Amino acid sequence: MEFDRSQALARISALRELLRENARKYYVENAPTMSDFEYDQRMHELEELEAAWPEFQSPDSPTRRVGSDLEDGGFAKFPHKYPMLSLGNTYSMEEVEAFAERASKTLEGGFSYCCELKFDGTAICLTYRDGRLFRALTRGDGVVGDDVTRNALQIANIPHVLSGSGWPAEFEIRGEVLMPYDSFDRLNAERELAEDPPFANPRNAASGSLKLQDPAEVGRRGLFCTLYHIPVGQVDFPTHDEALRAAAEWGLPVSADRRICRNIGEIEDFIAHWDTARKSLPYATDGIVIKINEMDCQRALGYTAKSPRWAVAYKFKAEQALTPVLSIDYQVGRTGAVTPVANLSPVFISGTMVRRATLVNADQMEALDLHEGDWVYVEKGGEIIPKITAVEPSRRAPGARKPAFPTLCPDCGTPLVREEGEAKWFCPNSLGCPTQVKGRLIHFLSRKAMNVLAGEATVEQLYSLGLVRTPSDFYSLRREDLLRLEGWKERSAERFLQSLRESREVPFERVLFAVGIRFVGETTARDVARHFGSVEALAAASREELLAVPEVGEVIADSILRFFADPRNGDEIRRLREAGLRLSVGESGPAQHSDALAGKVIVISGNFSISRDAMKALIEANGGKNSGSVSGKTAFLLAGSKPGPEKIRKAGELGVPVLDEAAFRALLPEGALPESETPAAPEDGQLSLF
Repeated sequence: MEFDRSQALARISALRELLRENARKYYVENAPTMSDFEYDQRMHELEELEAAWPEFQSPDSPTRRVGSDLEDGGFAKFPHKYPMLSLGNTYSMEEVEAFAERASKTLEGGFSYCCELKFDGTAICLTYRDGRLFRALTRGDGVVGDDVTRNALQIANIPHVLSGSGWPAEFEIRGEVLMPYDSFDRLNAERELAEDPPFANPRNAASGSLKLQDPAEVGRRGLFCTLYHIPVGQVDFPTHDEALRAAAEWGLPVSADRRICRNIGEIEDFIAHWDTARKSLPYATDGIVIKINEMDCQRALGYTAKSPRWAVAYKFKAEQALTPVLSIDYQVGRTGAVTPVANLSPVFISGTMVRRATLVNADQMEALDLHEGDWVYVEKGGEIIPKITAVEPSRRAPGARKPAFPTLCPDCGTPLVREEGEAKWFCPNSLGCPTQVKGRLIHFLSRKAMNVLAGEATVEQLYSLGLVRTPSDFYSLRREDLLRLEGWKERSAERFLQSLRESREVPFERVLFAVGIRFVGETTARDVARHFGSVEALAAASREELLAVPEVGEVIADSILRFFADPRNGDEIRRLREAGLRLSVGESGPAQHSDALAGKVIVISGNFSISRDAMKALIEANGGKNSGSVSGKTAFLLAGSKPGPEKIRKAGELGVPVLDEAAFRALLPEGALPESETPAAPEDGQLSLF
């Protein structure tokens, strides 16, 4: 599909929000709503659009950042010595061949491949100092991770002390924490007895377990670890395989299921073997990782912004099963979208029992030619989300009818609508439909929004008792109201009220995200809040003024206009202000220090006396705009120690000035720059995978 400029910006903005939201659900909430394949397809689409429209590129784009599992509070945070990057994913042998061809064009002489299983768990980085486990970090955002050392010490096969000899005085080794199918089934059975929601799959269970606050409970979860990477430069071995052999001799849990391959044919044989053999493994795998084996070759190939050029992941095709559809439910979401969900005769796929699968939308049901009682092929895309991919017409009952998609909202009875260009039918009764109302309340309380200590069960009880209908109602709740809730005592009521009091300190950009304007995600809310400065200025903005905000296209602008045109939303904003919430940038958040960098597009590279995130925030606070790549629009390249040679070269070619940190300081008003901070890990120098 060809886009004009405004359509391209709208699509880029929508894709970024979609990918950021799913990354948050995947890494933080352990409740993904999108398959790996669909996520990768949307990521590729975004990459292509950003390449076609370079003026819309952003250093905060998901194409340039790895997903983050960092938690607010609970765990100390430490920088990785070498950033933990993500892998590029492929789904065909043609893409593997293209990877090998790219490597061959760069490398001189022969090289081999080390092929390994791709484990479906949660990433971990272990640091050993003087032969003892010193620290265990999650991936975090790739640069900083959560310290889960106490929990890692409870995982049975992670050695507290190394054996053998020859290990360095200090080194990092990366790998995956997994939950075997047996442990997963036992855990979910316990959760169901306790009326807690079960984990969707073993990966989510492993990730959630690793972040528990009680190390003893972590030890009870039956986790185990497999390790597969020592960053280049920490040990002196000529090949990746030899480094792993040494790690195994030191007592570290390294998988023996790997093979050195010399050509594409051998790689294909390895993939074909494990595509079948993996089904007998006691834990989840979702592909094969193919790495250039020679360390010198890895150094020569280097890295992109978020992935190594010397490794790629081949993802297995999703496992499939045939089962009948028993019935179809139509579910209403927070935004009013109505999604058909098939209830299935239970079938075992990829380690879990599947009883329900999404049918996506009415168009997809029509494309499948689905009839009542049909037998359907179900697969778990990315081993996570059950999805119906095809119908088996040979097993259709005579006279079977097509299901009728509802014309009225299944929750409130309002006639459904489908806007031009939309794939889904929507309930337009956004302020009166119970499911939508409760969905917005849950969103308002969520961690990325107001961060109030309550969830779906609390909202359900409060709604059922008629205590809340809009977000502002939360701030009118009294202790005696909360004590009416089933299972609530004095302490739980006080904790909830305290978290409400603390939410009044949430900055305007998060309040704007929390109120739930359609299409206005976390990043868009930040940009809009900082551009207009207050909710009054935003409410008064014209369509043209909204479109002047970077990342805001016609779809988002029209959604904001519709929101503020509804007097009920205006009344809700007034009540939120009366409740003490911050509805202007001046009340909280990063105030602009100056306009010293106004209109300047700046690229940063290397290490500084403060972290790169702090440096980027400082640039924005003084009126500048960050960019991830050097172009003709770049005002200057801010280079710290060990800057990326490619960025330096590009700046030279384009005649872009290169400033060091001292020269940059001189541009800012006195006192605008922090004196010091722990330097961040190198951006373009020594990088590492996983």
